[in-house]
Amino acid sequence: MLPWTPDSSAPLLASVRDTSLAKLVRDEVLSMILGGEIGPGQRINEPDVASRLRVSRVPVREALRELESTGLVRSRKHVGVFVRTLQPKEVADLYDLRSALDGHAAWRAAVLPDPDRRLLVDRLAGLLREMRAQARRREVQRYYAGNLSFHWAIVEAVGNEHLVLSYRGIVQQLHLYRLKNLSRDVGMRASIAEHDGIVAALAAGDAERARRLSFSHVSDAHTRLVARLAGPAGAESS
Repeated sequence: MLPWTPDSSAPLLASVRDTSLAKLVRDEVLSMILGGEIGPGQRINEPDVASRLRVSRVPVREALRELESTGLVRSRKHVGVFVRTLQPKEVADLYDLRSALDGHAAWRAAVLPDPDRRLLVDRLAGLLREMRAQARRREVQRYYAGNLSFHWAIVEAVGNEHLVLSYRGIVQQLHLYRLKNLSRDVGMRASIAEHDGIVAALAAGDAERARRLSFSHVSDAHTRLVARLAGPAGAESS
C-alpha cells in the first residue's frame, strides 16, 4: 500500500548477497507492521518471527533495534517489543513536520528544469485521474494508496536522499495511526480539489504557490482527520 513497501512476495533471501540478513528481516517485519498484520500496541514475538522467516533470533533482534530507531516499535524492558500506538499529540507533531516537508518538496519540484518538471506533472496527472476514478467507486484503500504515491512522487523528484528518508519515516509512523481507519470514507472531494491545485502550481512553475498549497493541504488533512474521528463517520483525506 505504501509506495516504498517491501515486496513480501519476493523470496526473503533473494538478495542476501547484497543485503545483510538483519536488513532482510527488518523489511519483512516492516511489511507485516505496515500491512496491519501486527497492529499498534501488539507485541512482536521474536521466536515466532524467527521461526516464520527460518532465521535465528539474532538478526530478528537486530532488525527490531533498527525499527525502534525509526519510531515504529518500542521496547519495554523485561516485557518485549511492541508496535507503537501514537497519541494525538504525537500525530499532530508528525503532521506539522510532514506539512513542512511537503511544502518544501513542492517548492523544489516547481523549480526543477522544465523537462523534469513536465515529467513529474504528467505522472501526477495520471495518479490524479486514478484517484478520481477510485473516489467515484468509493474505493477508499485504493484512493489512499494513490494519494500516498502522489506525494511520494513529488518528494522523490527533488532528489534529496535525506528528505526522502525523513519523509518516509514520518509517513510510516502516521500510517500506523491510519490503519484502523482505512475502510472509512475520507472526504475525497476536498482532497482531490487540493491535489488539482498543487498540480496546476507545479505545471506553472509557481514555486511559492506550490509550497503554500502543499503545506496547507497536509495541515488541513489533519484538521479534517481530527474532526471526522470526533464524529460518527470518521475519516481523513491525505
